[in-house]
Parts: sequence; C-alpha cells; structure tokens
Amino acid sequence: MRTSGQGGERQKYALTSDEHETDFWGTAHEAEGLFTPLPDGQGARRVRLAGCRPQGGLLRCVDHAGSRRAVAGNAWLKLLDGAGATMGSYFVNEVTVIDVEPSASGGGLVDLTLALWCENALPGAEHVWDLVRAGRLNRVGMWHELTSRGRRAWLSVALWSREYRRSGRPDADAGQVFTLDGRRIVDGNTFYCAIGEAINGPGGYFGWNLDALDECLSGGWGATAPFTLHWESSSEARARLVERVPDGDGDISLFDLLLKIFEGGGVSVILR
Repeated sequence: MRTSGQGGERQKYALTSDEHETDFWGTAHEAEGLFTPLPDGQGARRVRLAGCRPQGGLLRCVDHAGSRRAVAGNAWLKLLDGAGATMGSYFVNEVTVIDVEPSASGGGLVDLTLALWCENALPGAEHVWDLVRAGRLNRVGMWHELTSRGRRAWLSVALWSREYRRSGRPDADAGQVFTLDGRRIVDGNTFYCAIGEAINGPGGYFGWNLDALDECLSGGWGATAPFTLHWESSSEARARLVERVPDGDGDISLFDLLLKIFEGGGVSVILR
C-alpha cells in the first residue's frame, strides 16, 4: 500500500480495518503516545493521531466521539516510509474515538485522540522506525549503546520491518560462513541483536527468543542451513551468558543451550 502526503506534511501512519482491507481508515502525520510504556502493564493506550484525515469506518465514528458509537473496531496500524510504502504494521484492538479537534496542519485535517489496545509497540521503537524510514539503519553496531529496553525495541522493529527491509533478497545459499562478534554479547537481547546483524546485516533479524531462533534455522529468515558460524570472542560471551535455562529435565547455561540449538539446526559453530 502507498499513500500520498496530505496537508503539506509526510504521512507516517495509516489505519485499515482488519475485517475488510478495502475499508481504509486514513493516514496521519504522527501517532503520539503509541510508543509509551503500557499503563499498569496493560495493552490499552491513548494515542493522538496528529494531522489525520479519517476515512471509512473511522470517519463514521468521529461524530460520536466519546460515546458508545465511537468504537471503530480492530485495525492494522501501518508505518509508512517516505514514499508511502508500508514498512511494518501493528495489530490494534478496540479502536475508539475519544476526542477530535482541528489540526494545526490545516488542509481540513484533524487531530484524533483514540483509545486502543496494542502490546507490540514498545517504548524506544519509534526512534528505530525513524532510522528505517530515513534509510539510516545502515551501520553495524548501532544497537551497542542502547539500554536493555532499547535493545528489546530494536529487536521488535527488526522483526516487524523484516519483509520490507529484505524485499527481493533471497536467503543466503547453504554452506555460507557468517561471523558473530561476541564482544558486546552480555545477555539474551544482545545476542539476538548480534546474530541478526551477523546473518542479515545492520538492523537484521534472526530471532528474538529461543523459539524464534530455532524457527529461523529452518530457513526463510536470511540463511539456509547447513552453514558455519564463526563466534568471535566466544569466551567472553560464555562468561556472561550464564543464566540457567530449562532443557529437558534439567537446566543448562544460556550459552550452552544456544550451541545446542545451533547444532540441532545444522549450524557448525567455531568458537574463537
């Protein structure tokens, strides 16, 4: 899907009903409040769509803001690049119009305040999406200085933007050799940032938990097994990945379980 700019500003978000793809709900310049911590650990958020031109099912709810008839339903909230192409999307539940006011953007646009449920839009992810949108997620190690929460957000964007960023790129052929830099690996999230980068380049995704890593090894995620992984600075990573994780009837260190998953997936790991 591509959308054009309205009101003289770039449209960064679009909404489409999850029931009918043809039921397009409009675009917005900003989605203020989307990438904030969940209140009380729940998925409900209050989001302000600034510079919005509501259409379809969303437009029908605008005149009923704050009432029972203001519930538009479930939708896909899409993130758009500079050309209006979809970079990724979040599923949002129970989209409800709370308030509407004229937008400072002019051009007949409005600022809509919505209540919605969305658990996957993580704090810190907006900055990473902006890097993708601007084509600036293009250097290795850009995740190094992030906080733990920031690295989790980084991984979420790596996942949700994967198809957009790898468009037209097939998996690497079997038998390839990849190099994993272990110097910055201190926990699970840093490992997933590093392995995603090793396989798919800057901002790349290759799992963000153990099950996802195992799934990636089955193919379709940038690499085809069997392949070889040179794990540089592996002794440093081994000393840090000491968290005990379940394995069968017992538990082992995270480092040893990662090696076991790689072996089961047809990956030859050379520790360096």
